[in-house]
Amino acid sequence: MNFFKNRKVKRRLGWLLFSSLFITGIVLFYLPKDYFDEGQSVCLSVVIFDIQCYGCGMTRAIQHMIHFDFTAAYNYNKLSFIVFPLLVFMIIKEFYSFTKNKK
Repeated sequence: MNFFKNRKVKRRLGWLLFSSLFITGIVLFYLPKDYFDEGQSVCLSVVIFDIQCYGCGMTRAIQHMIHFDFTAAYNYNKLSFIVFPLLVFMIIKEFYSFTKNKK
């Protein structure tokens, strides 16, 4: 018997996932916008090779976008203007399909 084939378990895991995403969003909103600006990078390409990748600065950029500081977000990572709306769209789409599908 597959544990995740049980409908109740799947629904509970789904609600757990969406509630954790919601709580994470609220926590990120209440943190100051410059909370992640200081500190050493944890990106392996920066730490090992001293080369920035396309994802470098994405966390800082998303944090600034949550606080509507678009200039700082653009300075940290230009791709955040594509990634953040897609992320929000995907979360909303999955939540809608999860709540609509009540088989």
